Amino acid sequence: MKILRLILAIIVVGLSSYALLTDKPGVIIPYALLFLGIILLVTGITEFQKRNANAINSFLAAGFSFFISIYILLS
Repeated sequence: MKILRLILAIIVVGLSSYALLTDKPGVIIPYALLFLGIILLVTGITEFQKRNANAINSFLAAGFSFFISIYILLS
């Protein structure tokens, strides 16, 4: 799971950096948010397996990130 989170984090940083350098960040940012939601979902799953209370916060943040990214992509 750590490797998956690392790969996803590199993707998010790469997409965000590309969005800062180009003229159309509104096209790239929803995809960065989608990958950020996946990172939070994976973090929530690992915390849930450890029976940690922070898993609920990670799941809520992942759901919010998914909602915002899908809302931006559909509008």
